[in-house]
Amino acid sequence: MPWNEPVGPILVWSAATIALYALAKTICRRWSQWWLTPLTLTPALLIALMLALHASYGDYSRGVRWLAALLGPATVAFAIPIYRQRALILRRWPVLAIGVVAGSATAMTTAWGLASVLGLDGALRLSLLPRSMSTPFAMTVSGDIGGAPDLTAFFVIVTGVFGAALGEVLLQWLPVRSAMARGALFGMGAHAVGVAKAHQIGGEEGSIAGVILVLVGLVNVLAAPLLALWLR
Repeated sequence: MPWNEPVGPILVWSAATIALYALAKTICRRWSQWWLTPLTLTPALLIALMLALHASYGDYSRGVRWLAALLGPATVAFAIPIYRQRALILRRWPVLAIGVVAGSATAMTTAWGLASVLGLDGALRLSLLPRSMSTPFAMTVSGDIGGAPDLTAFFVIVTGVFGAALGEVLLQWLPVRSAMARGALFGMGAHAVGVAKAHQIGGEEGSIAGVILVLVGLVNVLAAPLLALWLR
């Protein structure tokens, strides 16, 4: 059977991932609920498929390794929103810098505190620290500080989905009228999922959320070696 050949798992699991993601997007467009976003629905469908086929996570991971490799080029593509919003960054750089540093420090501190409360230690704790970054940045930081990048990707998805849902609720209760503040809330608290949600609120909010997402990732990737030394 081709399943026993190296190309078999690659074709099967890659096709399954892409097809289920397309299905999840269709479902999300039909029923617009936060828990039906492709980031939550696709993994759930993949887990159901793996259970049905009695496949392990190792089987799946080896089959989609080439998809994971695309995260590298995707990181380079984040330079585009930085270039497009260069005027905004130059005009508001003091506020953006303070917000990015404060937001990153708060995210990592609360992640460390949450790990302590839950009794998590070792690689599990280190994998939780970069949860408030977009996946390409978070997996890079996780590997640099001794965490498990695959596990970090899971934490990133959970943070993004719940962060976007909570951010929407907060905007209904808090008097946040500034487009910059609304965009920064989603970009910092819910990374890529938050950017998508911010674009639904307004174009300026979406642009700011995208800039915050990229700046947070860049700052943390550059600071990861220092963080690794501090953790040791």
